[in-house]
Amino acid sequence: MPPETPAEVQQAKMRFGIIGNAPALTAAISRAVQVAPIDLSVLVTGESGSGKEFFPKIIHAFSARKHARYIAVNCGAIPEGTIDSELFGHEKGAFTGAIGSRKGYFEEADGGTIFLDEVAELPLTTQARLLRVLESGEFIKVGSSTVQKTNIRVVAATNVDMLKAVEEGRFREDLYYRLSTVNIAVPPLRDRGNDIMLLARKFASDFGERYRMPPVTFSDEARGLMMRYRWPGNVRQLKNVVEQTALFDAGREVTADDIEQYLPAGGPVYTPVIASAPSHTYDREREAIFNMIFRMQKEIDALRAEIEKRPAPAQQIATPASEVREMPMSLVHYHHPAAHTSTVEDITADDITAAGSAATPQPSLTLEDTERETIRRSLENNGGRRKATARELNISERTLYRKIKEYGLE
Repeated sequence: MPPETPAEVQQAKMRFGIIGNAPALTAAISRAVQVAPIDLSVLVTGESGSGKEFFPKIIHAFSARKHARYIAVNCGAIPEGTIDSELFGHEKGAFTGAIGSRKGYFEEADGGTIFLDEVAELPLTTQARLLRVLESGEFIKVGSSTVQKTNIRVVAATNVDMLKAVEEGRFREDLYYRLSTVNIAVPPLRDRGNDIMLLARKFASDFGERYRMPPVTFSDEARGLMMRYRWPGNVRQLKNVVEQTALFDAGREVTADDIEQYLPAGGPVYTPVIASAPSHTYDREREAIFNMIFRMQKEIDALRAEIEKRPAPAQQIATPASEVREMPMSLVHYHHPAAHTSTVEDITADDITAAGSAATPQPSLTLEDTERETIRRSLENNGGRRKATARELNISERTLYRKIKEYGLE
């Protein structure tokens, strides 16, 4: 996926206090910024302590839901017997101690974003309830028979190997694919290179300012040790070690021996290994389609902005600019980058009038709708030639045939 503009990534870093310039971290932040305006479920994966909790906040802050509620739920901290009540609410008398009805997080977050941390810890029965919310927006309170609706965006996070959990029967496969419409992988600290020392100096400086103590510095040997250490606890462990040295070695230059006394005995060191090239998988093909959707969304936004800037003659366009902004994506004539670049002239006055004639706002297109439209237009552009269409979409012919059958585009 192409990186987002540096300004937006930098804005996200500054707003949420994210320290680091590692390419993998920047790519993860860029991915969060890109997916934020598109109302898809997102799964954030990464090791414990790597900073996964920042990404749902970025997604919420850069989305259209930013003025609505954001609720973070630690699924691993709620007892199995009460988690359904916490998430979906309960009615009076639903169980012992239920002296009144109560709203759950999904009802409280209606219109906003809910972050499910440690989502792999959910019981299977709760997973079934969550799947229903993701598929239809419907849920039922504990002890009730009334179906309620909610409009929420779900961002989940886990440090568990989800595919392994699916294979072992600990997590529903259908729920996994619903949650991971878009996946954001947060890199471990050991793979972030010089970010380790950037973070160490920041933690030492913050500690010194907070407690009015002289800051510590790090010797070359200490820096070498910190760069080689594996940091199994990631950023959280690094902060713990640095704050201990900042307390007990205040005002001194910290040596490698000083650092070692705060690390577990026999702690492993880390030697980066060059990863082998990934094989061709369906996930890569789906990624290519997502890339095209993101590009389409940006081109549409640019077209809308251009239309609003241009004066509209009364005899040709009687539609207010506010209604033009509600124009459905299907009215925008999109061309693959290999063809000529789309311009404002591709949208006719009749198209704009037709878009404005709808009295009710158009609902947001689902991922399936957008994917179907993308494939349909590509088939049209290539005169129905499936081989050329598959090459244009950067997917295999087998995948294209399956999608054509699935969406009834024969």
